[in-house]
Amino acid sequence: MTTYDATPDRRRPRDGGPTGSDVPGEHLDLTDSQVGDEPYLPEPPRPINWNLLTAEEAQAAWIELDAWIDWLRRTYGLPAAIIPPAWHRHPELVWELSALHLHWLGAYDPEQHGSAPIGWHRDFAEARERLRDWVATCGTRLGRDRPTRKTIWPGEPPEDTADDEVAIANRREDFLHFISDDVQRRRESAPAARG
Repeated sequence: MTTYDATPDRRRPRDGGPTGSDVPGEHLDLTDSQVGDEPYLPEPPRPINWNLLTAEEAQAAWIELDAWIDWLRRTYGLPAAIIPPAWHRHPELVWELSALHLHWLGAYDPEQHGSAPIGWHRDFAEARERLRDWVATCGTRLGRDRPTRKTIWPGEPPEDTADDEVAIANRREDFLHFISDDVQRRRESAPAARG
């Protein structure tokens, strides 16, 4: 019987990947607790503001968050009604899952108090309910996705929502294309933000 262990622990450097990219083609094996002969202790987790990340910061954050979400959904047997395959295409899910990931990192930090994980599990139960609400609202499903519908306030132009639902044929390829586009967008907007 094959065992699967991809417990994320932020102790392994995130590099390597398909040709010309730092994005791994496969999910990372995140169980190494040392680099070379020395133990690697990560910096304490800090909140992530997805609006302010540079291209390089965003790329690293996407890869780390995706690996953790993959571990989370497998470990806890979470259905697509809580974590859908296209979670990365919905900012409301990204922010919620990112916060949950940071909370997990803090709760399982080696310097943390022994009761911190039970607090994380209590908060995880509440987060699952919020995730279920977000998924129901945004309309993403196991095999199909559409952008989250936005309420148009008086005076705003209507959104063009004609035929915006797409099939998800390969979730991993969709994710890699999505983060590649996000990183490129951030690189292109960086000079404008500095000027």
